[in-house]
Amino acid sequence: MGSSEIAWKLADHPKLPKGKTVAVVVLDGWGEANPDKYNCIHVAETPAMDSLKKGAPDRWRLVRAHGKAVGLPTEDDMGNSEVGHNALGAGRIYAQGAKLVDLALASGKIFEGEGFNYIKECFDQGTLHLIGLLSDGGVHSRLDQLQLLLKGAGENGAKRIRVHILTDGRDVLDGSSVGFVEALENDLLMLREKGVDAQIASGGGRMYVTMDRYENDWGVVKRGWDAQVLGEAPHKFQSAVEAVKKLREVPKANDQYLPPFVIVDKSGKAVGPIVDGDAVVTFNFRADRMVMLAKALEYEDFDKFDRVRVPKIRYAGMLQYDGELKLPSQYLVSPPEIERTSGEYLVHNGIRTFACSETVKFGHVTFFWNGNRSGCFDPTMEEYVEIPSDSGITFNVKPNMKALEIAEKARDAILSRKFDQVRVNLPNGDMVGHTGDIEATIVACKAADDAVKMILDAIEQVGGIYVVTADHGNAEDMVKRNKSGQPQLDKNGNIQILTSHTLQPVPVAIGGPGLAPGVRFRKDVPSGGLANIAATVMNLHGFEAPSDYEPTLVEVADN
Repeated sequence: MGSSEIAWKLADHPKLPKGKTVAVVVLDGWGEANPDKYNCIHVAETPAMDSLKKGAPDRWRLVRAHGKAVGLPTEDDMGNSEVGHNALGAGRIYAQGAKLVDLALASGKIFEGEGFNYIKECFDQGTLHLIGLLSDGGVHSRLDQLQLLLKGAGENGAKRIRVHILTDGRDVLDGSSVGFVEALENDLLMLREKGVDAQIASGGGRMYVTMDRYENDWGVVKRGWDAQVLGEAPHKFQSAVEAVKKLREVPKANDQYLPPFVIVDKSGKAVGPIVDGDAVVTFNFRADRMVMLAKALEYEDFDKFDRVRVPKIRYAGMLQYDGELKLPSQYLVSPPEIERTSGEYLVHNGIRTFACSETVKFGHVTFFWNGNRSGCFDPTMEEYVEIPSDSGITFNVKPNMKALEIAEKARDAILSRKFDQVRVNLPNGDMVGHTGDIEATIVACKAADDAVKMILDAIEQVGGIYVVTADHGNAEDMVKRNKSGQPQLDKNGNIQILTSHTLQPVPVAIGGPGLAPGVRFRKDVPSGGLANIAATVMNLHGFEAPSDYEPTLVEVADN
């Protein structure tokens, strides 16, 4: 059914009035965990969020933000910002990237599809290059998926395979890169024993090589291009295991930031630059950190850096990374088709919408919120504002990030009374939490809380309503824990810092002078997740949600 044929009119809610300004605030990486010194949200001064938690017990609760609640395969899968914002905006749970890839690999359909057949044309004469994050973190990619892809490619005619690895240390423990490289080398050895010329060709740390996002720093992608395509890097090794071990010996070395390296043969020649006639697959299933490389591989009129040499290749993504840009044009697994998002419904029902974040999360509060769709549904009804993120530094250097600027934009939008919904993402807890810097993350949490206060004060002035929530956990637990929940130590007796997202639930709070009397959280949706928030927000705008949405979290008690 095309969008023009969908009945967009929402029924009015029988007990909730229309016309109040609703602020929807998403605190990125803000989970709920036991209070201790490694819980940066607990340690930080967060009076605004504390007041929401303590203020009205029937207007504050927790919801699930990981695993099956956001469409991921298992309860061991941590949530992330993409699936979180998909669920927040869509109001329903869709099978997400990793799960779709798992199904396609398990059934073998991935090797029969249009995308695989497209790259297969190169197998006779050319090399198949696989580029992606070497990790079992399950946020951007998974080692077992790469292993199945390698095996299937070998069985389906690939004669020469080169893998370009990006080390993790962000969604998994720093230092785990060596084990992953050893596991991959073992798989490649088995392929070689079956007559496939398969080896690792290049590598580097994910935050320094290739995996930038939202065009924050094209230098990151260029370093990857030079190693992967041109076969040039400052570090040359004859073995990837040796490369990672040696590069980790440098003081303060970290898997996330390993410099680029290429693998060379005994004569010093790179073993796997990408050349005319080759096929390339980026095997990450998550989109955000693959889009920039996809542009460099696919766009003819590319001007972000000098590519020096642009090989004529056949390129496919594991998934299509941007549905609006149709990028890449070829992909191995089709993405979830998310239609009829809450944002689209509300715009069709006269809700004027303002959305804002800084660069690193702007796509989340717009593109992902709107069901992996770029742009406005109706530019006359919506305004999207992107504040440029700091570039060229790690986020712990300036942990306040742009929280104040985002809050100011939101405040001005609320006070202008031009908008019915003002939606923001405050990235601090997540982006600074990922650096593993506990002191900086504490500062980041305070900055996000200050921003919340500014937005809530504005809502107070206009008699509006607020919904404050998060997309997944991160800053609330900064250490790896053993089975008894105690901080885990490394072999030198040091605490093992956790830089990844968590499996913790996230808060959702409602309130404001515009909230109708008697509105409270229901007690009969105990296992509610992020997808339930869409219907909740629709109710607070005075509408009933569509019948196939996850149930609302609110009810109106008869006083």
